Amino acid sequence: MSLTRRSVAIGLAGVLAAGALAACGESPNANRNNADAATVLNVGMPNGPQTENHNPFLESSSASILGYRWQIYEPLALANVIRPADKPKPWLAQDFGWSTDLKTLTVTAREGAKWSDGQAFTAEDIAYTFDLLGKTPAINRFALPIVSATANGNKAVIVFDKPQFVNEARILRDIAIVPKHLWSQIADPATDIIKNPVGTGPYTLKTFTPQTTTLSVRTEGYWQPLPQVKELRFTSYNDNNAQTTALANGESEWSFVFIPNYQTVYIDKDPKNNKIFPAPVIGIHGLYINTTVAPFNDATLRRAMGMVINRNDIFEQASAGYFHPEITSVTGIPTPAGESYIAPEYQGKTHKVDVEGAKALLTGAGYSYDGTTLKDKTGKPVTIKLTDPAPWSDYITSLEIVKDNLSQIGITATLDKATQDAWQKSVEEGTFEATFRWTNGGATPYDMYQTVMDGKLLKPVGQASQAGNFGRFDNPGATAALEAYANALDDASRAAAMNTLQKIFVEQAPMLPVGADNAGGAYNVKNWIGWPSAEDPYGPAQPTQPNAVDVILHLKPANS
Repeated sequence: MSLTRRSVAIGLAGVLAAGALAACGESPNANRNNADAATVLNVGMPNGPQTENHNPFLESSSASILGYRWQIYEPLALANVIRPADKPKPWLAQDFGWSTDLKTLTVTAREGAKWSDGQAFTAEDIAYTFDLLGKTPAINRFALPIVSATANGNKAVIVFDKPQFVNEARILRDIAIVPKHLWSQIADPATDIIKNPVGTGPYTLKTFTPQTTTLSVRTEGYWQPLPQVKELRFTSYNDNNAQTTALANGESEWSFVFIPNYQTVYIDKDPKNNKIFPAPVIGIHGLYINTTVAPFNDATLRRAMGMVINRNDIFEQASAGYFHPEITSVTGIPTPAGESYIAPEYQGKTHKVDVEGAKALLTGAGYSYDGTTLKDKTGKPVTIKLTDPAPWSDYITSLEIVKDNLSQIGITATLDKATQDAWQKSVEEGTFEATFRWTNGGATPYDMYQTVMDGKLLKPVGQASQAGNFGRFDNPGATAALEAYANALDDASRAAAMNTLQKIFVEQAPMLPVGADNAGGAYNVKNWIGWPSAEDPYGPAQPTQPNAVDVILHLKPANS
């Protein structure tokens, strides 16, 4: 949700040995009198036990997986992914502006901001952070082409070697600014776990256990009025079901989690207080295929697989008819949000399950059948291993449906229910065969296509890529079209590049789209009010998004 919706959303870890967490217990607000205001907010994610790591640049860190990095560290500005046309809200950047060629960003540092160790925040910290990213590819997860980053007085100037039209939101929203006086002493920012995080945000680390990370509100030095939530407790639940149970009974007050049969198992348990806000964005979920593994390096086979995946079954059964709306366009672009971007040749062309058509496509391309078993062009049976973390019930159900769908064209699929750590490593290093995963999302379909097809993100198998192209899709035409879109100075040029991207995506099928992404959340209004909603969509209701800090600042005790 990176923008990764789950990249910053449901990053799960291993399954707990016990069915419940010792840290869960009774809500700290439970014993207060009705007239008293709440002081603690309980945030939950279905992540399993965590290993302590507060490095904000690592997507695999506990700080990123649970989302609390954005309460300690802060970005330059907050772009609203559910209202991408809105101007980003200045944050650590008191002001910012781009050069006419969109290659140079000038930032005015926030006056009065301080690091939690008491030192003043300055433009030097902004310049240092971007210089660090430019010099450390392992933490530059968006592969930003940073040429230089310098400070002069209260202004930082960041120079890129190409226009940053498509990266503005990422640059402003998705990069945590870190203190130069501490990080300049770190030997390797790509591996250091940052035991004692120091940020400009409203909270500091209080305690860490594999089950619960607790943050305390700062007592002084924050650059705006302190939040009314005095303590944040991020509890890591066993799996989706455990997290849902905690939400339903009020033990957990905020989460981003798939809730099957959400009306019955969540809303109806406390209709007055249990709420959801599944805010849609232009991003997708679907089956990534490792294009380096034969015979799946053949686009014809990948296209045939896509022809038999039943997107509606996955939407209704795995996504409970709400969580990831079915994508009907063959381009993978979610509609109606992305309707205006669909190329003329694909207007009105929707995905339909076509088993016989898929078989004909395969036999016409040199594949054969031995009874019901599909044989590749060398005569070997076609088999594939589908993998996702065991606790992700929606994704596991999705893979079960895919497994059944592929059997209809003779492909034998097996299901690997991995731990989150093992899964993430296999995805980033390209050692998986097929997996259900999300893309980045943004104001245009560029972000989702870039996540899947960008050759600049292409890494050799075995070398980690945090930013994308997990399927190791090597297509110079796609890379060139992405580059052309990013560098275009007019709408006509962008449209031409976008049309090319759609054609490659449809014909080469590097990833098989199924459902649209959302940056929503489930929350409880019994103790806290002020949440984003359909009526007031000031930001995504997702605790792992950078905007989560703004959500916390909006909250007020229900009985205050």
